[in-house]
Amino acid sequence: MEDNASRQAEEVEALTAIYGDEWCVLDEAAQTYLIRIDDCPGNPKYSACLQVILPCDYPDSSPPIYLLNAPWLRGSKRNELCSSLEEIFLENIGECIIYLWVERIREFLQELVDTELEEVSATDGTSIKKDTEEVDDGDDSFELDAANSHSPATINVRYLQLSQQDVQTGYECPIIHHGEPFTERRSTFQAHLAEVTHVEQIKLVFKKLFENKKIANATHNILGYRIEMKSEPHECFMQGCDDDGEHHAGSRVLHLMQIIDVRNVMVVVTRWYGGILLGPDRYKYINNSARQILEEHGFIKDKGAKKGPKSSSSKHKSSRYK
Repeated sequence: MEDNASRQAEEVEALTAIYGDEWCVLDEAAQTYLIRIDDCPGNPKYSACLQVILPCDYPDSSPPIYLLNAPWLRGSKRNELCSSLEEIFLENIGECIIYLWVERIREFLQELVDTELEEVSATDGTSIKKDTEEVDDGDDSFELDAANSHSPATINVRYLQLSQQDVQTGYECPIIHHGEPFTERRSTFQAHLAEVTHVEQIKLVFKKLFENKKIANATHNILGYRIEMKSEPHECFMQGCDDDGEHHAGSRVLHLMQIIDVRNVMVVVTRWYGGILLGPDRYKYINNSARQILEEHGFIKDKGAKKGPKSSSSKHKSSRYK
């Protein structure tokens, strides 16, 4: 019972950090919470509200009690979404699942938009940017965030193809580790990882990666990074992401990095688009690539771990890009 209570408190704290004002407490004593979910920030087409109550035996054996408020969603589509939430619980019994539920609902809303865009594109012959599935709305700013911030900074990957004089002196490019590429429905994904302690190193890593023409000419190079800053008495991070045209992909990678609390590391997931729309499955492949390379290089100790490495002094052998 005590273990469930402490795990619930940790989960609520993490969800508050990730979603900020979108996540609100309806009744703390009754463990009742509400989150608004949009298909995209700023100008959403579809929105839903998920209300959850955490029973005393969650997450050990029972799922959260939930109410999905989306009056526009009815019939088979609503049943489909509710069934997918139940499947997530059954596949993750004993684990905290609210984040998985929220992101599944968001993927479902985005899938509705994707389907409509594909239908319009098929009807009027309009093209999709970069011959891929989404449109980039990122900016190119850096921001210093407190550990509980929910609005990470973003940067534009294409702007990081810099000349040598654009990079401050005194920093060396860290070792870059390359994950094993894999292909799904003609799209190929590959993750890259480097340990970084300053934003200038991020630029150096991109300069090094883009020396490989295959990576430089990829459809997307999706970025997430977290750098721990020394600021008493609160933990602070320089953290950010970039979608590079793959809408919301960078923020999802950063969410993953926040949840497992990795520090002083950047992850780039390269995607070569193969001509077949993957829909929301592409987010799964991108996040799985990022998680796998973080785990391979010691940033995830085990499947249940939430913390990054205790020390950044450990060295890993770098695999060569082929």
